[in-house]
Order: sequence, then structure tokens, then C-alpha cells
Amino acid sequence: MELIEGVVTRDGKATVRAGGESVQLTAPGADLKAARDAVLASAKDAVRERGEVCRLEITDNGRRHVFAAHPDGSLVPLADPSPADAAELHDDAASGPAAPAPAAPEPALIEDVPTGASLLPAASAAPSSTPQLAVPPRPDLPSAPVEEPRANYPVEPAVATAPPADQGPVTRRSLRDTTFLVDDSRHDPAAKGFRGLLTRIGIKQEPSAAELAERDDIAVVSRHWPGTRTIAVVNRKGGSAKTPVVAGLSAVFGRYGGGGVLAWDNNENSGTLPIRTEQEPHGASVLDLLHDEDRLRDGQSHGLIAGYVHHQSADRYDVLWSDQNDFGDHEIQAEEVRRAHAVASRYYRMLVMDSGNTARAANWKAMIELTNQLVIATTTGEDRAELGSRTLQTIAERDEHGARLAENAVVVVSCWKPADMVEAQRIAGLFEPLVRSVVIVPFDNALKAGRIRFDAMQPNTQRAWLAAAAAVGRGL
Repeated sequence: MELIEGVVTRDGKATVRAGGESVQLTAPGADLKAARDAVLASAKDAVRERGEVCRLEITDNGRRHVFAAHPDGSLVPLADPSPADAAELHDDAASGPAAPAPAAPEPALIEDVPTGASLLPAASAAPSSTPQLAVPPRPDLPSAPVEEPRANYPVEPAVATAPPADQGPVTRRSLRDTTFLVDDSRHDPAAKGFRGLLTRIGIKQEPSAAELAERDDIAVVSRHWPGTRTIAVVNRKGGSAKTPVVAGLSAVFGRYGGGGVLAWDNNENSGTLPIRTEQEPHGASVLDLLHDEDRLRDGQSHGLIAGYVHHQSADRYDVLWSDQNDFGDHEIQAEEVRRAHAVASRYYRMLVMDSGNTARAANWKAMIELTNQLVIATTTGEDRAELGSRTLQTIAERDEHGARLAENAVVVVSCWKPADMVEAQRIAGLFEPLVRSVVIVPFDNALKAGRIRFDAMQPNTQRAWLAAAAAVGRGL
């Protein structure tokens, strides 16, 4: 029976030895409970990796606890002393009676056994010098009574597997329903924060709740939905951060989903999306796309559309400009929006549409007709939030499709100043009963002016955009 040793000292330091290797842990703030948890989890992980019963000896502030540790995680106390213990007792008895030692204060013991933790790196099994002992029976099988451990050390009950009942001959149906694939539902080890640091130095840790939530959001935004999905970002008030919201959502869906995303500046005037994003030399806009509509409808290569859109190299999405001719007098109409949408849908899996400030405009109404997911953009200015609410009301009362969009809408509240978080939370709280989800994006200089690049944003801003995109994705 291989020996695994754990030592916990009162200053929060812990050591685990197994297979000739030793791992030393120091709990943050000399946390004694955390050190105990780490020792137990490390030892149990080592036993699972070996796949056989091991002798586990834990010394907690000078007090020793001995178990037979099974690969399924159960611990069976060993009441009988090891041969080494017996030799020590024999020597003590031969030397004659000794005066009783003064009672020492009872040391604190390990309080609970963590679940799902993996703290000890894999180590090759090495021959142990520990004398071989008979493995005691598991507690739930018929056996002689086992003496309680020498302290209130936690013992997990072992689970005995009963032999399967005779179910008769195997049928074709049972074979069809049987799989030999291993159901691996365990999470990858932690990769972020303090837990990620421990994982990188070889002490595997389960991911935190925050990291699991982030992984779930990434899974959502990485998904590809059947057919093209259209997202409309709206607010009748200018300066409500519609363009940053379009760029932020497009960057997240493009980066995690592998491209196939078009940010479309559906503004009846010259919108700001072309100013805030990278520009190709050709300077083409939606009017050029409509001019060559037949050629693009018949085309089979994605390279054809490249001459009409502006690629964002790092963020992996393209931009379709509104008409940037300040001297032009053409205002795009509803039918032109539908035609451009049909062309774009041949080349892109997702269209994220920026919009102007006129809900009465023909192109604005056509955009709403084609929308699968509505996003209300607002900043922490109360007039922006008020007009965002009225825009939501306008869409909800238009028709049945608008009512569904409004009920399923996502609101993105962007902090316009560094000290605006309290006001953002107030606005978010007012919107929450009206829509499906509300996400707050913190203030970030990278969003204030200039070209919008995801890599230039602060980590907490990037995380907020991931949450916003995941909220949108859950409605698709």
C-alpha cells in the first residue's frame, strides 16, 4: 500500500508527499482551513491518479490521522497502528512508565472535505518503503466494527457497487442505446486568477464561478445559428453610443465565432461607423453594393463582397458603409434596405445594423422588419435613456413582430464618464422589468474617441462586451 503524507502547520503552510515528490502550499493570509482543504484535496487527487488504495497519513499541528484512501474518494480510518507505531509503543513500554504529559490544547482539525478539487500534479508511482498493510473493508460492506478515528476528522462514506441484477439476454435495443464513450463532464482546470496561477505551477484547481460564467458566455457567442441573424442597435437620440455598441458586439461575435459578421451602417445620412472603424482604399458604400447587386447575387465567392466592405483586421468583422457623399441627395429607401440585406445574407451569417435617429425613416422601418434581435443602446445621460425607452415603446406598439422584439430586447448602458457606474446601475434597474437583459459597459477611453479596437479596451470592458454579446446570442 503506497504511502501518501500530508502535513499542516498552524501558520497555514501545507505539504503533500506522494511518489517521491513533494508539493508545498501556502494559503493566502495563513488561512489554516484553506491549507487543510488543500492537503485533503491534493491527497485524494493523488490516490485517484494511482487508481489503487493508498495509506494516507495527515499530521495536523502535530496530531496524526491515518486512513485507507480509496480511488473513489472515500476515506476509511485505520484504527490499528502501523508497524512503525507499534515499535514506538514497544520501546515506550520497555522504558517503564512515564509521567503523564500536561494536556495540550486541542488542535483545530480539518473541517470539511472539498469536492471536485485537484491540487496535486500527477507523479509516477515509486516504490514505497512503508510496510504493506491489509486494506480494511469499506464501511458499507459487512465487516468487523471499526474504531472511530482519533479525532473528529471528516470521513466520506465509500459507495459500494452492487452486482447488476440479471436482466435477461441483451437485445438489439439495449445495444443500440449503449455507448462505450467516456462521459467526461469535468471542467478544464482553472486558467484565470489565483486558481489559474496554481494550475500553471502544477497544482490543478477547479475554475471559479466567475470563470465558469465567462466560459459559458464564450460558448454562446461562438455558436453558429442556421441562416443569417440580424441584430438592430437603436435609439432615437444621437450620442447614445449606438456605434460603439455595434463595434463591440461585432468584434466579440467575429473573434469568437470565426468571422462571418457584417456591421452595417444603416443610416439615412452619413453615419459615424465608417469614422470609428478601419477603412479600405476603395471607399465603397451600400450604394455601390446596390449598383452591382446582380453581380453579387450571382456570385459564389466571398472574395466578391470584399470590394464593397471594409475589413477589421484584428476584430474579424467587416463594415458596410452608409453613403458618405456629403453632397449627395440620395436617401436610402426601404426596398433598397431589403435588397442590400438579401445580398449581404449570401455572404454573412450575422448582420449587426447601426441606425440613424429617425424612427419614421423608411430605411429604419425596413431594418426593424428584418431584425431577429433588438438592442437598445444608451449612455448614462438621462435624455439618452429616456429616448431609448420611448424607442422601445415605439417598436413594441407598432405590430406583433415589434412587440416580440421589444419583449426580448437587450439594453446596453454605456458609462460616459468614469464616475457614472452608480447612475448606470440606476438606469439599468429601470430598464430591467421592461426587457430580457440589461448589461452595463464601464467607462473606457478606448471607446470615447478614435477607431474602436477590442484589444485597446481594458479587461473589464472586454468582459462586459462578452456579456452583452452573450445576452444577445441567447435571444437568437
